[in-house]
Amino acid sequence: MRDFVTRFAPSPTGYLHLGHAYSALTAWQAAQEAGGRFLLRIEDIDTIRCKPEFEAAIYEDLAWLGLSWETPVRRQSEHFSGYSAAIDQLAGRGLIYRCFKTRKEILEDIGRAPHHPGESPEGVIYPGPAEPMSQEEEAGRIAAGEAFAWRLSMKAAAEAVGDLPRLTFTEEGEGPNGESGSCAIQPDLIGDVILARKDISTSYHLAVTMDDALQGVTHVIRGQDLFFATTVHRILQALLGLPVPVYRHHGLISGADGARFTKRDKSQTLRSMRESGARPEDIRLQLGFKW
Repeated sequence: MRDFVTRFAPSPTGYLHLGHAYSALTAWQAAQEAGGRFLLRIEDIDTIRCKPEFEAAIYEDLAWLGLSWETPVRRQSEHFSGYSAAIDQLAGRGLIYRCFKTRKEILEDIGRAPHHPGESPEGVIYPGPAEPMSQEEEAGRIAAGEAFAWRLSMKAAAEAVGDLPRLTFTEEGEGPNGESGSCAIQPDLIGDVILARKDISTSYHLAVTMDDALQGVTHVIRGQDLFFATTVHRILQALLGLPVPVYRHHGLISGADGARFTKRDKSQTLRSMRESGARPEDIRLQLGFKW
């Protein structure tokens, strides 16, 4: 049996809330029960919204909850060169392309095309351009300094892999629709996703897939809201020759009003609850962890 390695990977764009606590405790407890390793990773590729004070609060809140993790902690902002190298590799193989369309323009395309795939759990589905942009036009737009995104070509990925639907992953938890066991990916729900931008050399999808491989993560434990993202990650693993971890998606907790917790809901942050006198054992018990 291979070693058990899992992680909790928050983004320091605000204070952690009860939903984060549930996910972190779920991963930490799984590692303890398996006699494995628990890693903490800081996903701070958004250099505008991510703040040092939020990162410091992540360490404080998790330690207060009773969690421990290995050091040093991997911070994604320190590894942009590695992500850029992967983008260069994918571009060199013709698997990604520059897209100059704005979200508004893509939505306008949807309105003009009655058979457009529309939206999915991952957002607006962009099926790619009807015709590839000429090298002359692309060079001109780059020279003009226009913003662009690097998009994964699902058509090129299918040609490289052979048959995208044949790619599967093992789900030990449960997807939003009860998916479990050996699950086939669903590329039709994804479209040509963004892997990087002109000013940021990576996206969540590329960074998380590379980091899990580089850190030897064997079990990805995260919320059901990320279940469909697994399709993108599984394709990238196939294209980049990366190992495939086991996935365990857990249900999402919500407040008394039935709404999911968000970083905007300051009353439910761990920091505010701690300041109001809550004890870590109270939080753990509230979330169903009896230790």
